[in-house]
Amino acid sequence: MGRPENPIDPQDGPVQRFAYELRKLREEAGAPAYRGMARRAGYSAATLSQAAAGERLPTLPVVLAYVRACGGDEEEWRRRWTGTDKAVSQQPRSPQDDTDPPYRGLSRFEPGDADLFFGRDAMTAQLAGTACRHRVTALVGASGSGKSSLLRAGLVPGLRHTDSAASHAPAAVRILTPGAHPMAHGKRLEPAAGPGETWLLVDQFEELFTVCSDDAEREAFLERLLAARDESSRLRVVLAVRADFFGHCAAHRNLAAALKDTVVLVGPMDKDQLRAAIVRPAVARGLIVERDLTARIIEDVGDEPGALPLMSHALMETWRRRRGRTLTPQAYEGAGGLHGSIARTAEDTYQQLTPDQVALARHILLRLIAPGNGTQDTHRPTARTEFATTDPCTEEAQTETDAVLNRLAHSRLLTLDDGHVRLTHEALITAWPRLHSWINDERDRIRLHRQLTRDAAGWQELDRDPPTLYRGTRLTWAEETFTGEDRNASQRPLARATGSAASANRCSQPASCAHKPATRARLASRADGPLLPGQSTK
Repeated sequence: MGRPENPIDPQDGPVQRFAYELRKLREEAGAPAYRGMARRAGYSAATLSQAAAGERLPTLPVVLAYVRACGGDEEEWRRRWTGTDKAVSQQPRSPQDDTDPPYRGLSRFEPGDADLFFGRDAMTAQLAGTACRHRVTALVGASGSGKSSLLRAGLVPGLRHTDSAASHAPAAVRILTPGAHPMAHGKRLEPAAGPGETWLLVDQFEELFTVCSDDAEREAFLERLLAARDESSRLRVVLAVRADFFGHCAAHRNLAAALKDTVVLVGPMDKDQLRAAIVRPAVARGLIVERDLTARIIEDVGDEPGALPLMSHALMETWRRRRGRTLTPQAYEGAGGLHGSIARTAEDTYQQLTPDQVALARHILLRLIAPGNGTQDTHRPTARTEFATTDPCTEEAQTETDAVLNRLAHSRLLTLDDGHVRLTHEALITAWPRLHSWINDERDRIRLHRQLTRDAAGWQELDRDPPTLYRGTRLTWAEETFTGEDRNASQRPLARATGSAASANRCSQPASCAHKPATRARLASRADGPLLPGQSTK
């Protein structure tokens, strides 16, 4: 007698359940020895034994041979195998298997990812050529057209390559995003010492109009960038800006003049470029993409603007569901396809949260949104300090907040770096119906919240000058908007945060007290500070 087979728990997964049923079939056939089965099946005893080991799903021919050797119904087992194969394709691998992925999902390609960045060779060459001929260049494209990746994994490696033209070999290459305070990059706007020019690559240039609210600071930043027009500046600037914000550039006289004849437009990839972006990263990692899958993705993408992050995320999730070294159409469908993979990842993460964490996640995500004004909604890079507190009484709440941030980051929905919290990509705003619904429900209040944030910052910068506090109708507006007691705190996280501030600090003196309106306004003005649901403001 051969050695007894290791026990299998059919509850461990579809592969284990299938192997358990194969063993049951063999037992019902009288438990023939694998050596005897091999003579009837045409496969080795080791192959047949491995088919019922429960370590991986055997191929269909092996399964049918096993079934024949046991006198089973081949058609029935063909259907069972097909169902199990589909279940396996829809089941992501464990995080331990997520090492060295060939795709970047919602994350942008970085300079170190140049060996995985395919399909944009011609566009990279066009951008480099234009930037070498002009001192200020704009890279313009729809959200999701791949501008950030083109800058980082396309242009930067090319500039650093030894074959770069000597006249344009950079002394330094610096990548920055404007953020709320673009002049915080002041030192990085100065040319580096030594020969050569300093290349300033300003990604997400639209933040200068969506996040920066200080007109004077915006003008100062633009003036520093436009200084590159002077040959003696030793600066060369490339701006990456969303197409729906390019009108803001045209409205600025000096910027419009600088960008005349220097715009590089990023359009959709053609079929050959898409094929390269799908297949060649996998080949670089020793993987195989089935032709049917490649054709399916190319058809799904078509000429859809901004589809690249959707494609990249779907490929990442397909890779996580790969069979061995092969990416299959079944895995792609299991991941949710082009338009469903982001929502599936986000919903899977959302469903793993506790009720309290759900309220926090909603609150966090809404803080990362800048509602559009005649344009699409955009992301709002937010300082990590907005989600922090120094109050020792709220240590438990802070721990819970950090746990939610880390969970969302682990699922690649958020990125946590440089002391900021960001959406990994703006595609999440439209691709995840739940988030899109939250934004629509709170759109007006988010806008008011951002105004309150700016006013609070101004109050702080003016050393808490009393005349800048809300009074009269502005105070009434703030209180009615953010401290209404009839709002459901679990469904209205912005109100919950602000209401906690107002209720915890409301002046106990009579209504006639002269300083009460100022006190209440000051507290309202702190609405977008470090407060989180349930926190105190002591």
